[in-house]
Amino acid sequence: MIENEALAQPRSAALYRLDGSQARRCHEGVTIANGLAWSPDGLTMYFADSPARRILAFDFEPSNGEISNPRLFAETPPGAYLDGATVDADGCLWSAHWGASRVVRYRPDGTIDSEIALPVSQPSCVAFGGDALDQLFVTTARVGMSPEQLALEPLAGDVLVYRVGVTGLEQNSVQAVYPRDF
Repeated sequence: MIENEALAQPRSAALYRLDGSQARRCHEGVTIANGLAWSPDGLTMYFADSPARRILAFDFEPSNGEISNPRLFAETPPGAYLDGATVDADGCLWSAHWGASRVVRYRPDGTIDSEIALPVSQPSCVAFGGDALDQLFVTTARVGMSPEQLALEPLAGDVLVYRVGVTGLEQNSVQAVYPRDF
């Protein structure tokens, strides 16, 4: 991820997956990868390219990790950059919109179901938590904000918690294996 536009070549990055110890290119033409999430049945993978302001949906094959059939799932207006995402038990995708002071819940067909207006401009990620997975946690940032902006957004950089009337899904855990001297 190269955030400095002077150094970055537009759409020169790619989405990779690990096959054992080998990285395999799955999707090209990416600028900043974000918001990976899967449908409850594991057959649809969502992927956001932040500067492009687009979420793509792919068919996903759980047995081998192959993705296919990329299609536009949702787009955001100028100034709303897609960041972290998660999926709830109803199969709806929740997406943090950096720069737009909101979190959006998308139905499985890509239409907007609801939005949460936030008291901060830089929401960075969303995740469900709590004993019943019925709380939506929203991480936020304060990077690059002036003292004047921070005075207007005193909660910038905090974790916000909302009861949204739906539950999340347990996330898969990944066990990393590192060399002994790591």
